[in-house]
Amino acid sequence: MANGQYGVDLDAMDQVIKELNHVLKEMGTSKSTAENSTYLAKGALGEGFREQGELYGAHEKMKGDISSLIQLVEGLVDTFGKKTSKVRGAYQDAEADNSIGMR
Repeated sequence: MANGQYGVDLDAMDQVIKELNHVLKEMGTSKSTAENSTYLAKGALGEGFREQGELYGAHEKMKGDISSLIQLVEGLVDTFGKKTSKVRGAYQDAEADNSIGMR
């Protein structure tokens, strides 16, 4: 902007917050799927073979790793969304203060 002024597009910030909330919702579905729908039934691949315990153990470990990664990303997205919302509120308050001061 001219004269060293700045501008913030509050509508764009609203859109970012909306999209981050949508990502969080979708990640909840992914986490639930990873934890509850990734199931390897005992005996599904046969029984009594030497690597059986190792295979099922690896499957459980991978489920845990995926769940942990999703939880980490959820935390980052949630933190970013909350900070964006807080900044958006501060800019809105500043705009309101400026318009009152111009009257």
